[in-house]
Amino acid sequence: MTDDPRPLTSRARGRDRSRIELPDGLVLGGEEVVLIAGPCAVESEAQLFAAARGVSAAGARMLRGGAFKPRTSPYAFQGLGEEALELLARARADTGLPLVTEALDEQGVARVARVADVIQIGSRNMANGALLRRAARAGRPVLLKRGMAATLDELLHAAEYLMVEGNAQVLLCERGIRGFDGSTRFVFDLTAIPLLRQLTHLPIVADPSHATGRSDLVPAMARAAIAAGADALLLEVHPDPAHALSDGAQSLDLAGFATLVDDLRTVAEAIGRPLAVRSGSGR
Repeated sequence: MTDDPRPLTSRARGRDRSRIELPDGLVLGGEEVVLIAGPCAVESEAQLFAAARGVSAAGARMLRGGAFKPRTSPYAFQGLGEEALELLARARADTGLPLVTEALDEQGVARVARVADVIQIGSRNMANGALLRRAARAGRPVLLKRGMAATLDELLHAAEYLMVEGNAQVLLCERGIRGFDGSTRFVFDLTAIPLLRQLTHLPIVADPSHATGRSDLVPAMARAAIAAGADALLLEVHPDPAHALSDGAQSLDLAGFATLVDDLRTVAEAIGRPLAVRSGSGR
């Protein structure tokens, strides 16, 4: 037995930073910063394909999109479910972008794993040990979002649940924590990024879309996250945010995303970690 309470996630003893390899030579946790972008929820074929093609053209290297949506209200849009998974698979084939989407429960893990290159565990489920264990055994990397009221220690212990099952391909995501000021949806804990880089060897993803809840604040926080050391950004992009069925207020439109990518490229190059580009691409 070790005295380290987090023996698998800890960066103690000089452990090298972990790298997660995905299709098309994409590496998460490497020298380059990866942009993951797409709609909060899959709403239709037209909406998803417009978003997927738009973010791919602008420089995203992964596609995000929710098939199953955990919502605060039972009356809110809950996602298209299996239909969305089929559309996501087609969008991945169309664009070549690896896919990340969320599994909400143990029964849904296998369905998501058949389509997704990365399984997302959302904030509400960070402490769901049974779901974490099932996701860990699905044979896919897992993107683990920090709970909205969780400490970094609790986040790392949740990651231990994944790694103790033999899955070393874990990404940690800072997506904002509860605060008392209603000016933003959550408080973007920017300090968590450099702290996690000290504490763990796992790659770190930042989600400024959920953290702020406001599209006008996303660009500044995205730039700050790269400067703070994030390995990847998770950004919500919708072709028509004003009519989005889920989280339109925090979603960038396609033109806004393209402009942001240019800004992020400048920041990334300034700190010596350029944005990842597709093999053979001039971007």
